[in-house]
Amino acid sequence: MTDPRIPLIVLLGPTAVGKTELSLQLAEMFNGEIVSADSRLFYRGMDIGTAKPGLAERARVPHHLIDVAEPTETWSLSVFQQAAQSAIADIHKRGKLPILVGGTGQFIEAVTHGWNPPAAPPNPALRQVLEGLARQHSTQWLHDKLNIIDPKAAANMDHRNLRRTVRALEVILTTGRLFSTQREKGPSPYRLVKIGLKRPRHELYQRVDQRIEQMFADGLLEETKRLLAQGCTPQTPSMSAIGYRECVAVLSGDMTIEEAITEMKRLTRIFVRRQGNWFKEDDLSIHWFLAGTVSGQEIANSVTKALSLSQPE
Repeated sequence: MTDPRIPLIVLLGPTAVGKTELSLQLAEMFNGEIVSADSRLFYRGMDIGTAKPGLAERARVPHHLIDVAEPTETWSLSVFQQAAQSAIADIHKRGKLPILVGGTGQFIEAVTHGWNPPAAPPNPALRQVLEGLARQHSTQWLHDKLNIIDPKAAANMDHRNLRRTVRALEVILTTGRLFSTQREKGPSPYRLVKIGLKRPRHELYQRVDQRIEQMFADGLLEETKRLLAQGCTPQTPSMSAIGYRECVAVLSGDMTIEEAITEMKRLTRIFVRRQGNWFKEDDLSIHWFLAGTVSGQEIANSVTKALSLSQPE
């Protein structure tokens, strides 16, 4: 019996592993279109610091959920989930194959496994109160309060990540639902083929270091200046991305460029390790490939077998 669900390729893996080029190859082979599951690519003007696919890459293959919001806006997990599912349905309706690509684990899981995130819009006044409490007592203190109310949510986030702690408490206080319930899974609405791309850790770190140095050469500081001029502040959620907050520190005289580069490299390595908690190499639902040792065609063959599609030319 044929599976009636929409087929969906999911290409996942850590930052700087090489997902962008492979996604383009797969999309060209399978007459597909790409849906970004990277939480920083939503924002217009945040190009260099997010390693956003360039105009030439987006001209090769249609991309969705890139440059869909102003950097002063906030896209919640719920908003992303609805937009991604709508894009996937539209791509399939037009006879093309949707390919979900990204390194943001919770965004991928929300789409592919039926998470039920609370649709709570941002509450600026409540956030201001919660952030004020964190300034008065400490980020750890606020995280401890979350741990009392929703220990499962607190256990799944770094106590130093004030933005996530505030969002969790905001959702709880606004909706009356525990934040941890957003990870309740249902059956996937899609016929999934998950492709994982990996590299040896030392090689991945090298690529991360090179990318960060190139970001500064390409004008990351100038990009940050433009964002600040457009009304972003260091407290704007989109500016919490690694790179922008360090550039703000450089522009305010609190860091040198060399210190900012070093800090970005350190934080990105931590981020890579956290991504590994989402995308585990012993996860049997993921077809893992070692980047640089297999061709796009070999990976496409695996996709074809898994989806029972006709062989791409």
